[in-house]
Amino acid sequence: MARLFKLLVILGILGFAGLAGYAYLGDLSPTPQEIRQPVTLDAG
Repeated sequence: MARLFKLLVILGILGFAGLAGYAYLGDLSPTPQEIRQPVTLDAG
């Protein structure tokens, strides 16, 4: 039972380290795009 608990703890640590590494090294930034939209001002 202790071996199973140790295995789960190790897998949890490895999963957290992999997720943190992907967050730091993964390119998740969006590509910039210019968006133009005409606006009609009603100053009547």
